[in-house]
Amino acid sequence: MKRTQLSTATRLSYDALVRYLEWMRQSGFVQLDDDDVVHLTQEGLQVYDRLVKWILEYVGKLRFPRFAP
Repeated sequence: MKRTQLSTATRLSYDALVRYLEWMRQSGFVQLDDDDVVHLTQEGLQVYDRLVKWILEYVGKLRFPRFAP
């Protein structure tokens, strides 16, 4: 997904999204290709899976589908 579409989908301001993406890129969780498309890295997918498991364990059953790359 491109950054503009991701900003709209997450309801974040574009500037805030860019700051989050830069932190996630530096942490190795996402990559941006030449077409400005954001991709989860393998490490990013593992972190996402751990976060979802933690949320399910400590918050309870949520109503959102698991991300599938």
